[in-house]
Amino acid sequence: MLEDRTAADRPLSPEIMRQPAPQEEPAPWPTAYPQGYAVVDVETTGLARDDRIISAAVYQLDARGEVQDRWYTLVNPERDPGPVWIHGLTSEVLESAPLFPEIVPELSRRLEDRVLVAHNAMFDWSMIAREYARAKAEAPVRQRLCTIALSKELKLPLPNHKLESLAAHYGVVQEHAHHALDDARVLAEAFRPSLLRAARENVRLPLLACQPLTEWSDTPRPPAQRSGYGSSYRPTTWRPSRKRPACPYPNPGRYEPGGRLQQGMRVAFSGDTSVDRELLEDRAIEAGLHVATSVSRLTSLLVTNDPDSPTSKTAKARSFGTPIIDEPAFMQLLQDVQPAG
Repeated sequence: MLEDRTAADRPLSPEIMRQPAPQEEPAPWPTAYPQGYAVVDVETTGLARDDRIISAAVYQLDARGEVQDRWYTLVNPERDPGPVWIHGLTSEVLESAPLFPEIVPELSRRLEDRVLVAHNAMFDWSMIAREYARAKAEAPVRQRLCTIALSKELKLPLPNHKLESLAAHYGVVQEHAHHALDDARVLAEAFRPSLLRAARENVRLPLLACQPLTEWSDTPRPPAQRSGYGSSYRPTTWRPSRKRPACPYPNPGRYEPGGRLQQGMRVAFSGDTSVDRELLEDRAIEAGLHVATSVSRLTSLLVTNDPDSPTSKTAKARSFGTPIIDEPAFMQLLQDVQPAG
């Protein structure tokens, strides 16, 4: 396994290791809390759905947030490395790194039976899930915890939701921003006092279910550039909205449980899906459904594999009385959509 010796083997300074913690740990510890965590950070070639992981770091923590182990590796993305000016990893550096399928066994061992913790966990989990799907493997992750969501639950007085703001709140020193190992360390050291405070105040952790990705499709990429690193990098935002064709059919109203879908129905999705979200949306559009980005009183149906998750879509669906079904049921209904009118 290729490791960054300058970062992985350098001892952390005492000032960094000593972080403020509550004077008294909560007793008893909330029984519903997980037994272990995997604090994860990945650096990628970009932010789009077809971008690749180029480095990954995992800090293993016990039930109360104490560090048990750490691990870091580079990953050869088999394409241009993207924004080198951000992460500093060039094609030459990554050329001899292992491919993602080669790190799957070790990464899986470090994720297994733990809650994945990340800052903007939806992004890190989605990138990991796609890489596992490409490798024809399944990530051993069943739940994730976003430290942004946890900060909101704790009502921390942060000026914004950047990692550096969370670190500054707890006095954690960041040594090498956008380096996966150091970002994971910073997050691990900032997560522990948040976890202890949540336990002391008996706060419900914002855990979300993770649905392993089993079907996906990459869009064609330009060939790797050997000069002018990152010249084919396309700056985007995470999961940018796509321009979809307008649905030609009128909305017939709510879906009736046990009945058939009808062309024109407004369908919204929430949470992870085993079929890549864009593929799932494309299939719904091809069947004549209207894919909505939010839930309103006009929404006919909400599709989610985690109906108990505290998301705005599920909360709105319940308040509006919008029917909620899971992905397998929706895929079955897609096979027999009633024509409009």
